[in-house]
Amino acid sequence: MRSNHPVMEAVLVNKSQREPLSSSPRRRSLAPLVGIFVSLTFLPAMSQEKPAPKPPVKASSSTAPASWKQIPIPPLHQFHPQEPKRVELPNGLVIFLQEDHELPLIDGTIRIRGGHRDEPADKVGLAPIYAEVWRTGGTKTKTGDELDDFLEMRAAHVEAAPGADSTSLSWSSLKEDFDRVLPVVLDLLENPEFRQDKIDLAKQQLASLISRRNDEVGEIAQREATRLAYGRDNPYARIPEYSTVAAITRDDLLNWHKRTVAPNNMILGIAGDFDPTLMESKLRDAFGKLAQGQPFPRTEIALHDPIPGIYFAEKDDVNQSTVEMVDLGIERRSSDYYAVEVLNEAFGGGFSSRLFSNIRTRMGLAYSVGGGIGAAYDHPGIMRFSASTKSGSTAAVIDALKKEIDDLIKDGVKSDEVQKAKDAILNSFIFAFDSKEKVLAERMAYEFYGYPADFLERYRAGIEKVTVADVDRVARKYIHPEKLATLVVGNSKDFDRALDTFGKVTKVDITIPQGPAKASSK
Repeated sequence: MRSNHPVMEAVLVNKSQREPLSSSPRRRSLAPLVGIFVSLTFLPAMSQEKPAPKPPVKASSSTAPASWKQIPIPPLHQFHPQEPKRVELPNGLVIFLQEDHELPLIDGTIRIRGGHRDEPADKVGLAPIYAEVWRTGGTKTKTGDELDDFLEMRAAHVEAAPGADSTSLSWSSLKEDFDRVLPVVLDLLENPEFRQDKIDLAKQQLASLISRRNDEVGEIAQREATRLAYGRDNPYARIPEYSTVAAITRDDLLNWHKRTVAPNNMILGIAGDFDPTLMESKLRDAFGKLAQGQPFPRTEIALHDPIPGIYFAEKDDVNQSTVEMVDLGIERRSSDYYAVEVLNEAFGGGFSSRLFSNIRTRMGLAYSVGGGIGAAYDHPGIMRFSASTKSGSTAAVIDALKKEIDDLIKDGVKSDEVQKAKDAILNSFIFAFDSKEKVLAERMAYEFYGYPADFLERYRAGIEKVTVADVDRVARKYIHPEKLATLVVGNSKDFDRALDTFGKVTKVDITIPQGPAKASSK
């Protein structure tokens, strides 16, 4: 699919490329002559003088600590990011305005309710095709190709993207071109055309992705582990097939647009170099005329615990395996969220985590290893512990993962593990929100899911309050080894031990169901 167009290549200036004044050509040409003159004049005198002995340097107890552990760590600065201004129009549209005058750019994003999880079961793939053709299909007065030409002339872009529960329409332009690009966005909102040739192309592209979905071990493992955790036919785990893609029609896209695109189902965020009063007035004039629609209903999705056991997907053209142990996780609004975050970091979150230190560094069994209890905004995430290894150590990695999980439940965590995890989270936290655009995106997510506006500010205090007892408690509360579904993807003939030594093995069929030779365009 299309790539984004660069916006600032002709604007940014690299200050480091400017030549410093001290290195001008004139100064460089005189310096050698001055040096020669000084050497010839003072060399005889200098050769007769003996340099004065330097006084010995006295050791000072205050020059350096005896150990790096004694280096004082200053307290973290208070975290108070610039909050975007919230505006709600009479038609239900919520707008966030985030000033950022660092660059002469203005970026916008509209998040619209309705995504993958809301697709009909017999038309899985509707959301990505809709998002692609919404943009490439153009409007009633301009084709998608004409929009491309118009935007490229201004180093701007307008793109649509699907998500699990929403579709986004985003754009970026130079400040001076905002008033030219905004009408394109409005035209797409009000007058999409979904031209048939672009629908056919998008369906062909998605069919091509389907044909290649079993190329990589890791991709197979992640997909099938998700289907084990949520259920094969669950909306959070469904995947497009040739038949579901072929069933999608232009009328489906038009009906989806009509069902989802309404101001009371949308959140608009604007970040960049603008005057907030003037921008608010422009957006009120542009979006205030949109008529309210029916509120998009939340799709109620039943979730059930995965069936524990050993699952195996054969891939006989590789020499490595991926192991995934899964169960359901939690929601972010849970009171245990902060303790779970610390547990995840300490047990499987980074280079210093227990899984990485023991299974990869000490035992040398895995290329990569990690995991934790997943937390989603409005539904349980996935608890996932995974490792990638060579085929000949597949069973050894399963043994190692099981032992580490058992030890965690039995013996708990140590105080230094918890402190390191908290330090890692808090010291890296700021980098996740080191721009005003990132803060805006987070604030829009809280609005979308109904979280408190200050949820981001609460995060640091929540992490700081976590204790060793809290981490041990949530580990024993949520991680139950006997409930984990264990998936192995790899080449069984090279395994170090048969998988049935761990119990009954259920084969996972990853064969791609064949559909029509060519996706239907009707």
